[in-house]
Amino acid sequence: MDPDRFSVLWLQAGSCGGCTMALLEQGRRGVFEELATHGVELIWHPSVSEETGEEARAILEAVEAGERRLDALVVEGSILMGPGGTGRCQILAGTGRTMADWVTSLAARAGVVVAVGSCAAFGGIPAAAPDPAEATGLQFDGPDRGGALGAGFRAKGGLPVVAIAGCAPHPGWIVETLAALAADALGAADLDAVGRPKFFADHLAHHGCSRNEFYEFKASAERASDRGCMMEHLGCKATQAVGDCNQRAWNGSGSCTDGGYACIGCTSPGFEAARGFLATPKIAGIPVGLPLDMPKAWFMALAALSKSATPRRVRLNAISDHIVVPPGRPRRGGEGGET
Repeated sequence: MDPDRFSVLWLQAGSCGGCTMALLEQGRRGVFEELATHGVELIWHPSVSEETGEEARAILEAVEAGERRLDALVVEGSILMGPGGTGRCQILAGTGRTMADWVTSLAARAGVVVAVGSCAAFGGIPAAAPDPAEATGLQFDGPDRGGALGAGFRAKGGLPVVAIAGCAPHPGWIVETLAALAADALGAADLDAVGRPKFFADHLAHHGCSRNEFYEFKASAERASDRGCMMEHLGCKATQAVGDCNQRAWNGSGSCTDGGYACIGCTSPGFEAARGFLATPKIAGIPVGLPLDMPKAWFMALAALSKSATPRRVRLNAISDHIVVPPGRPRRGGEGGET
């Protein structure tokens, strides 16, 4: 163990492994080179480390006993507290102890605790009803404070749980958060109300969306293959979901909305309990969820004006899977127009 490096221990609790899969896509040189560049040492990860079970158990025991420094405990996946609060829905193999017990014990030794993914942050998909495993996040149970570690938990460094939310989170969010922590450049003021780092949580997924021209004119897609805005009919929550998802490429290029899939708000507590995906809940024909970045009355007024002024090109392209009307040639005198 290098005493000059930021030591990270990664545990997988009630997880599909998707956050680790996302992490592996980071950087042209590969995630391990990226982490090393920032002085981060991954002392153990259940999916990528080479240690045998006995060796891995020795690492956990040394950290728990205070014999090995732990700068960051990273947890991926929900903490399964069932049945009946015993935590025995998940036993860490070879130890005879529950994952909930290990996480609680190791968190007390860590300089900072990081929840990677919305499952670890808030409970996520495993916490969706009926939830027989009694899944919860580290410091939140859905939108409610508490979780496995308790609302008042603070790591040795003084921070609450740092929540890199998302299902899965962007790999850049994970590496940049660990790099900032290693550089002692992430403090309490840099986290939002539920522990998400503001460098990505101060944005909306809507910002930078390639469909924004359709959004501006409220020209809506009607089918999954259409090119228009998916907010009105197809359940897109990008105007309500935090994240710079459309401002940085995923896996080299693209995003959910670029690929024609509506944003499901996966960085938000309780997103798994939403009333249906890919269909917009409405009351009297008005979407229940409206943009976070403007008053609702303003949005309704602007939407009505925008629809009345929608260019024919935008209106027709919105309900097609390809461009059927290209931009028109400029008219004489330099004014723009449509043919």
